[in-house]
Amino acid sequence: MPAEIVDPIRGLYEQHFGEPSLQQLALSANGSNRKYWRLVGEHHHCIAAYNADVRENEAFFYYSKALRERGVRVPELYAVAPDRQHYLQQDLGDTTLYLWLYDRRKQGKGFDREALDLYKQVLTDLAHIQTAGRDLDFSHAYPRAAFDSQSILWDLQYFKYYFLKLAHVPFDEQLLEEDFQTLTRHLLKADCSYLLYRDFQARNIMLIDGSPYYIDYQGARQGAAQYDVASLLYSAKSDLPEAIRQELLTHYLQEFTTLTHSHTHTFTHYFYSYVLVRILQAMGAYGYRGWFERKEYFLQSIPLALGNLRLLLENHTLPIPLPHLTQVLITLCETSSPIPNSSFLIPNSTSLTVSVSSFSYKQGLPADDSGNGGGFIFDCRALPNPGRYPEYRAYTGRDLPVIQFLKDKPEVDDFLNNVKSLVDASIRNYNERRFTHLSVSFGCTGGQHRSVYCAERLAQWLRERGDCTVVLTHREQQ
Repeated sequence: MPAEIVDPIRGLYEQHFGEPSLQQLALSANGSNRKYWRLVGEHHHCIAAYNADVRENEAFFYYSKALRERGVRVPELYAVAPDRQHYLQQDLGDTTLYLWLYDRRKQGKGFDREALDLYKQVLTDLAHIQTAGRDLDFSHAYPRAAFDSQSILWDLQYFKYYFLKLAHVPFDEQLLEEDFQTLTRHLLKADCSYLLYRDFQARNIMLIDGSPYYIDYQGARQGAAQYDVASLLYSAKSDLPEAIRQELLTHYLQEFTTLTHSHTHTFTHYFYSYVLVRILQAMGAYGYRGWFERKEYFLQSIPLALGNLRLLLENHTLPIPLPHLTQVLITLCETSSPIPNSSFLIPNSTSLTVSVSSFSYKQGLPADDSGNGGGFIFDCRALPNPGRYPEYRAYTGRDLPVIQFLKDKPEVDDFLNNVKSLVDASIRNYNERRFTHLSVSFGCTGGQHRSVYCAERLAQWLRERGDCTVVLTHREQQ
């Protein structure tokens, strides 16, 4: 990142903690334009953030203070720069609820009693967050004070333009708009006086010694409690079994109705309509971030989101008629591969998927989630290391200074050319034999510079070939 962004972060750290920052490790933010670093000094560490959107920052600052005052486990806000664009907050570690659940599944534990109890604790916390936050000053909310008709229609239009249109699913613009209006009016008949967290999902829940902490609430506003429950239970990548969803919903309703003295039927009458709008909002994000911005993580979520949508259509009848929207969604679910066929998008003309990843040897070798085993692991530690130089430590292999550093080293090109020769032979053979998966991983000391650069370059070369689908991940940054 440019020095004008990183230098104020370092200065703020030294001013607040009274010691210099010895290490600045760039962190990823999959669906956000915010930039994050882990800053480490001799005695302290924290998460530093930069966001040019001051209004969004002010919402985060207000909610951080207000929620902590109400006993909610959110990160402590340490310091804010005068420009209100740079700030320091508590470091809650690296373990999200999503990663915790993912690791357990890899170990063959599945969604067991321990996972169920943890989710129940999260839903108990959610009921308290929603009710305790009813008295917040929502004039601080961003971009709107309430999840109102404008907010709902934004989400529905997001789905229409960034998913339906990109996937070439046919629809009648006027009839679809009429159903959007009908759905919006129905949703707003629910009790909309609660704190709506907006993005309450497993990736925004951190675990410290088994206790959940909550992040990424800057989009909170006033709205219906059903939305956040739908966000957690129907998150695509969490992929909860339907029986577990129903048990968790029952647990939440016991907590929520006790706190609000309301009736279960009042909540459930609107619940699956909020599930629908949340799924459509998420699919719009997957289309924009995945197909348009070419971020593979979001592409991986599309089949799971479609599975949730099919389950909703097959098992739950909404209390309002949405004839055209329902038909469009049925058509979408019946499409075998709703991936747009455009030159700037991920190709889908082959059954072979190549998973490209970067990792740190300090954290162990990467797992093969395909179940096929094998693949390539290339050691980048013999290449020139920009991480040895202070001016590159705040960057990764996706940032221009590091890219230029490695491009100028002829031994890096020689290394990648040898890699391409080996991978090319496997891809040709795998396509002929109709194999479905190949993994290629690059490792280096910290998983930040050389391995990331090599993974990015190989993924770009593979995309340009057009004979495989590419899934790119940077393990130590995700």
